[in-house]
Amino acid sequence: MTKRLAALFAAALLASCGGGNPLSNPDSVQNPPGEGGQKLSFRYFQKCINVIYDTPLPVNQGGVISTNTCGSGGCHDTGTGTGGALRVVQSADEVDLSTTSTDAARTSDMYKNFYSSQGATVIGSPAESRLLAKPLLTVLHGGGQIFANVDDDNAKRIAFWISRPMPQGQDEFSEAGNSMLDSATGACLTQ
Repeated sequence: MTKRLAALFAAALLASCGGGNPLSNPDSVQNPPGEGGQKLSFRYFQKCINVIYDTPLPVNQGGVISTNTCGSGGCHDTGTGTGGALRVVQSADEVDLSTTSTDAARTSDMYKNFYSSQGATVIGSPAESRLLAKPLLTVLHGGGQIFANVDDDNAKRIAFWISRPMPQGQDEFSEAGNSMLDSATGACLTQ
């Protein structure tokens, strides 16, 4: 009898809260589709971003400084890494876009790195992108702080890449990506 009384009391309490939805949550959540559908530049990525993954960088782990690469086995290596969703194939070869079809480029290790990296971004918004926020340690990063601040050269490259998607209607291989490189030297621009 006590269990029955408790059940009746619980039902009455729920009814007084507005029925079966006491927190007034909407019945269904609508996630609108992405507005722009734009892609980031593969050209800039393979020349200016991917190299960051293979470069030994200082790591600040609670005040203890060591050196490691983002693509190392204990971090973001695609085979043995433990570092979340970002996966990197170490020492991925550059793809010559003048001689390689886009279909073939999309099967390359470089493209796998590009695809994984783009998945850690909010296109057009570097500050909201985990690819930048985690190494800056503005959000939790098990690998510690990699970039001391947004003025770090690598942080500038990542921010520049994320903030300049390819023009509407053009894919990641668009030649518009060449405008992100110095026309005389081919160096990576950051502003």
